[in-house]
Amino acid sequence: MLPLSAAMKTRLFQQATGLMAKGQFAQAKAALTQLAQADPARPEIPFHLSRIAFEEGDRDACLAQLRKAVALAPGNPKLTQHAAERFRYFGCAEEALAAYDRLIAAGGQAVKARADKAHYLQLLGRFDEAEKIFRKLIRQHPNEAQLYRIFLATKKLSAGDPLLQAMERLWARKELKDEPRIHLGYALGKALEEAGQPQRAFACFARANALQRKAAPFENAAQDREFAAVQAAQAGLLPDPALSEPLSPRPVFVTGMPRSGTTLVERILAAHSDVSAGNELSLALKLAYGMFGAGEAMRPLADTAPEKLRAFAERYTTLARRDVPGDSPVITDKSILSYLIVGLLHHTLPGARFIVVQRDPRDIALSIHKNFFATGSHRYANDLADIAHAIKRFRRHVAHWKATLPGVIHEIRYEALVADPEPHSRALIAAAGLDWQDACLDFHKNSDAVKTLSVSQVRQPIYTGSAQAWKKYERELQPFIEAWGDEPWD
Repeated sequence: MLPLSAAMKTRLFQQATGLMAKGQFAQAKAALTQLAQADPARPEIPFHLSRIAFEEGDRDACLAQLRKAVALAPGNPKLTQHAAERFRYFGCAEEALAAYDRLIAAGGQAVKARADKAHYLQLLGRFDEAEKIFRKLIRQHPNEAQLYRIFLATKKLSAGDPLLQAMERLWARKELKDEPRIHLGYALGKALEEAGQPQRAFACFARANALQRKAAPFENAAQDREFAAVQAAQAGLLPDPALSEPLSPRPVFVTGMPRSGTTLVERILAAHSDVSAGNELSLALKLAYGMFGAGEAMRPLADTAPEKLRAFAERYTTLARRDVPGDSPVITDKSILSYLIVGLLHHTLPGARFIVVQRDPRDIALSIHKNFFATGSHRYANDLADIAHAIKRFRRHVAHWKATLPGVIHEIRYEALVADPEPHSRALIAAAGLDWQDACLDFHKNSDAVKTLSVSQVRQPIYTGSAQAWKKYERELQPFIEAWGDEPWD
């Protein structure tokens, strides 16, 4: 190959990044590969090749190119931040922690880097290490409300802990802006609840939810129309003989309302030697919206060309294999909204199994209302009446799939599972198409990272402490109970 001039290298690099922006990854990859041969010491080239490999679903190439880029520019803060997030995404714990350490050593946004590292240690179950970092950060930055919320997600304060008084002082400041007050409201509410002050706790939760509602307004009718259109678009899907052979990995979709026990169910499944936990992959619905139309714009899938439906299945499988480490023949996908597209998933992914977790709606409502979700992500969560509406809508969708696809969905009740784990765990494993293994009752010994709000609970054996927690908040939950009306709880 003839050497490239500096001007030619610049043009080729600009061409490659332009192609990436248009989603033309194969052409961009060819240009960058040519550049890599001409300019092997330039870190931006393996960085972009890593990004392309990610989009192509090639986990190994993504990591190899990313490691090459990091080796070429270990002190580049933008690259290091990206590396920390990507290593974390792929479960490369030590490399992610090392990237955070480099960010911390570089200064700049050291508070964010230290908090991100501590949060990741929480997800890994390394709570003591995380606590040391958080307590030091809070001493240095006592007005950073988000630090309290993230730290206390896995920590119960003892009586007299100075952090409680620090939060109370910060809460009392009239000039505290809305965003930090949101974070502080959830943190202080949790601490007060654990200190035996439920009414004061609920007042904090209510204030935080009201502020989130103000920041991210919500309309039930719009989401009703979206979900109904997605359901209607799946009508009339018939079995496709060309899709009779299961793809690998075979997914087990675990779905339910947030805070219903889906993480517990996934961890039981993932304790099986043939299963790897995917957590909330967030792939299926995103792909469906991208390929067939989003929400009310979704086109009738029965009229869709079979090869496009097969392309959906192949793309999902490729990306799922990228995102779930190892070569387990079965993976779990705990994406909450997968219940919207059970028809599409059942049609395109032979061998897929569907587990729906049900729980007392009052306990779901309470847990949703007192837990922080990123502003705008679960907008109904900030109003008790809207939570009632969302749970009812979820139940209607499940009833629809049970009627149209009899025998496809396995339902499990959270209360029954925690009260008598073994028989319900055995039924769960059988519904996933697996043989029983005793290890499934020891799921809490799994050291894999957890990516949900249940990070501390799943490190413990099954316990019944959160069942019927709503009773001590019955008065505060009246807006939810009134919105629920006469419909049975079960």
